Amino acid sequence: MRFTQSLLLATVLNLTLAFSVFAASPDWSVYAKTLQRVKAGKKHDTPLNLVDYSALKKSGQLEAAYQLIKTFPVETLANREEKLAFYINAYNILALKMVLDHWPVDSIKDAGNLLSPVWKKTAGVIGGQEVSLDAIENEVLRPMGEPRIHFAIVCASVSCPDLRTEPYSAEKLNAQLETQAKSFLNNAKKGLNDDGKIIHVSKIFDWFGKDFKAAGGIEAFIHQHRSGLSKAAIETDIDYDWSLNSIGE
Repeated sequence: MRFTQSLLLATVLNLTLAFSVFAASPDWSVYAKTLQRVKAGKKHDTPLNLVDYSALKKSGQLEAAYQLIKTFPVETLANREEKLAFYINAYNILALKMVLDHWPVDSIKDAGNLLSPVWKKTAGVIGGQEVSLDAIENEVLRPMGEPRIHFAIVCASVSCPDLRTEPYSAEKLNAQLETQAKSFLNNAKKGLNDDGKIIHVSKIFDWFGKDFKAAGGIEAFIHQHRSGLSKAAIETDIDYDWSLNSIGE
């Protein structure tokens, strides 16, 4: 009898642990299929990863990715890496969804207006709760103290960091974020342009400057992720192109 009870208890514990592991590690394979619509290209003379929104709209693939985050039990995310990876993916999925919900548009900003900016509008549901892009960025991600998120979350625009062609995952997160930061700072059209007199960088460093204090400040972060720079002063003055990061539009 005791053996049977012990066996039953062990079975229940194993099932509970198995569910926890599953719940804390979303199956991003459906989102990976969505990202197959992302291709390297150029727009307004800027090299970037472009999205085939027309094909994505017709395929319905994004809806499956959205349903994953819509119903996912976020309280089961077990650690900082899992939470960061989940909400970075969720932000990017909802940014894509915002574009498709208002398709066709020339800019994601066209989905909002002066009185109701797109960032503040309800973008969708995560874990059963309505959220905006602004809430994910400023209430969830930024308070976690990881400045490299600013090169991973993508607001569907030409001057944004590139939309990565694979989902973020807790296991590979640090390497993925490093690649994103270095790639952005090696893009002279939107990330960093050193002309020897001034090191011109993206306005992202102006808008979110305080987030880089944990990395020693903006200058330290830039020199850590981009080698061979001059000793010129840094100016956050690269024009920000809000045109949609779309293929053939």
